[in-house]
Amino acid sequence: MAPQKSYSLKEVQAHNCGASCWVIHNNKIFDMTSFVQDHPGGEEYILDHAGQDITDLMKDELSHTHSEGAYEMMDDFLIGSLDQDSTPYGLHKRPNKASPTPVPVQPPSSTSTNEEDYLNPTDLVADKKTRFLDLSQPLLWQLWSSDFSKAFYLEQVHIPRHLSGPARIFGSPFLEVFTKTPWYVIPIFWLPIIAYNAHRSLETGLAPDQLVAYFFSGMVIWTLAEYVIHRFLFHLDDLLPDQTFWLVAHFLLHGIHHYLPMDRLRLVMPPALAVALALPLNRLGHSLFAAPQAYAVMSGAFLGYVLYDMTHYYLHHAKVFKIHFREMKTYHLAHHYKNFEGGYGITSKVWDRVFNTELKL
Repeated sequence: MAPQKSYSLKEVQAHNCGASCWVIHNNKIFDMTSFVQDHPGGEEYILDHAGQDITDLMKDELSHTHSEGAYEMMDDFLIGSLDQDSTPYGLHKRPNKASPTPVPVQPPSSTSTNEEDYLNPTDLVADKKTRFLDLSQPLLWQLWSSDFSKAFYLEQVHIPRHLSGPARIFGSPFLEVFTKTPWYVIPIFWLPIIAYNAHRSLETGLAPDQLVAYFFSGMVIWTLAEYVIHRFLFHLDDLLPDQTFWLVAHFLLHGIHHYLPMDRLRLVMPPALAVALALPLNRLGHSLFAAPQAYAVMSGAFLGYVLYDMTHYYLHHAKVFKIHFREMKTYHLAHHYKNFEGGYGITSKVWDRVFNTELKL
């Protein structure tokens, strides 16, 4: 293992902006630059403390609570330790056993470490491999050939990891192509389908003003479908069988998004999966409404889906507008980093409030 690089307090304090953001936690130095925009509480909470010691801030539950997963993920940004000559000047010395240090999730079997190892760098590949999955290797085969229990799998998959690029799912380059979906594929694929349904509603006898009314009704219906799918399909954790096949299915459907929430190419829904979910919903729509109205409703519902997926990507990866979207970004990322058993709404909190699953931040 390479020796831990040491930085002076002055060096850390120089990295105090969005272009280069370092922080100190328990005398460790973390380069949070790539994570500033993705911080669940908003980028201002990191930038306000860039170049500073955030040890007390992170353990203060009243000001800004952090989950065990947040501490776990910080390992991905570790770059060194604070020069011991800097620690007497108002900074934290090496913590003792009573200090509020991060509590990592333990693997099925582990060995103890001594206090002298505390400031050593984490071997991330070995650490994640012995604990769960090796992010430097294709993930699907590792999970398929594992004997993880359901409890251990769900515990680990909801501890977010952070990579600079997309993880690999398949060993085959050909299969790997089909696991990645750039955000712009969604409107390119779905807008023609939306236009076709709207055209068919007019062609089968619906008046333009009726089309508008049913179209917007479909968008409202989608917001409920968005909530139901997210809560009762993507997070069907309690009813998930304790078998490897079902753990793999859960991982491919939604688990990988919680495991790697900032993977840009695994965030929006691949068209093949979206079509598989849309077909029964489309059939339901045509069974509830006459054909002209059904085409209009489904056109609006499909546009609602497109706006949902674009909003989802926007909340994860953009510097969002302050009005509505900043609050929704904080709300949604809290679902990833604080409590995945709530906050199922992506575009709004309406159905979370109706069904009492709203996250209180």
